[in-house]
Amino acid sequence: MSRTAHETPGVPEPRTAAGKNVVQAELAVSEPVMGRPAVAAADLAREGYLVYDPGLADTAICRSEITYIDGDAGILLYRGYPAQQVAEKCTFLQTAHLLTTGELPTGAQEERWLARIAASTLPANPVWGPLFDAMPAGTHPMAMLAAATSVMTSLAPDGASAIEQAGFDLLATMPALAAHAFARVEDRPRRPYDPSAGYVENFLHMCFGDSPVATDPAMVHALETLLVLHADHEQNCSTATLRLVSSSNAGFFSSVSAALSALWGPLHGGANQAVIEMLQAIRDDGGDLGKYVARAKDRNDPFRLMGFGHRVYRTFDARARVIREVAREVCGKAAHDPLLDMALELEEIARNDEFFLERKLYPNVDFYSGLIYRAMGFPVEMFTALFAVGRAPGWIAHWTEAATAPERRIGRPAQLYTGPATRDLQF
Repeated sequence: MSRTAHETPGVPEPRTAAGKNVVQAELAVSEPVMGRPAVAAADLAREGYLVYDPGLADTAICRSEITYIDGDAGILLYRGYPAQQVAEKCTFLQTAHLLTTGELPTGAQEERWLARIAASTLPANPVWGPLFDAMPAGTHPMAMLAAATSVMTSLAPDGASAIEQAGFDLLATMPALAAHAFARVEDRPRRPYDPSAGYVENFLHMCFGDSPVATDPAMVHALETLLVLHADHEQNCSTATLRLVSSSNAGFFSSVSAALSALWGPLHGGANQAVIEMLQAIRDDGGDLGKYVARAKDRNDPFRLMGFGHRVYRTFDARARVIREVAREVCGKAAHDPLLDMALELEEIARNDEFFLERKLYPNVDFYSGLIYRAMGFPVEMFTALFAVGRAPGWIAHWTEAATAPERRIGRPAQLYTGPATRDLQF
């Protein structure tokens, strides 16, 4: 394979005797089932070159059978099934079975699956009450979850030999941990974990008791839909973090704790909180959306519209279409939320504005999810923690896949050094 330097961004430009800038190398090409083929970076390395790819947007870090995204077409597949179809027809725990085993469960398989999750003793472990009580006032729920999952390393089997049980323990325990965090943030009483209740119903009851939120089928359906649509999303920042940490042979729960910290960032899972805070700030400032759209277009203004655009998608995120309709339903049942009206109007402005269309800035999955959580009564600090509850199946699937990959190696990215050349100390 031969390419001129201007066709190969980031590769140095060596001079040949003829004075031409040329890089020549034989590169092996790997063909995926779907998506772009990949060339072997090791082949280029043997020629003395690195691949320079800030953010790793064009670097495949692994082979994976779990999730596939076509950002140009707005497609997200869970083991080959469109995620929006899964959200419409499957429960969250059926989705977890699909992602972690590769197939949807049969009737008997589902019974055994649910029984294994219900049999976990971790959600009711007495350590959680004192642990969450010891969190300083004002601790963010994501910090609580990261700390609690680290503690799980001392409470349950961990690592490659016990990954199946660790997966069941994480699925069972994540809602309980999120409910403990909610009680700590809101200064509410804790309610016992009830494995005999439905997965989502149990979580809502732990948070809200017998309030209408916990018993309304529309609210239960809305949260289940969100959990399904958040279940996995290929090699995103938190999942890539989990894979990188696990590559050192760190345990499963330690890797999940690291992934939670990555998910917390406002450019990742924290974006749903940022959307609500942005909408509220606009409303507090008089609600002039045109003013803020103009600010978003101004390159010299640091303001940005949260919830628009995506690192991968270049069209409307299929998940956002589903969540928008769920938001309409849920917000219609709750007290009227003026922020929903603002969100719908802002989306309409963006969908008819050349600035957004040219840059392919469409509402993403975070744009409406926070409105649903808000209608349920969750504070903004809890939004990313709820995202994390949904992402547990994806983390289980990716950790398992990485731990058993034939090409498994410790992650060790290279760099382009731009500091001083070798120099001697002068006294």
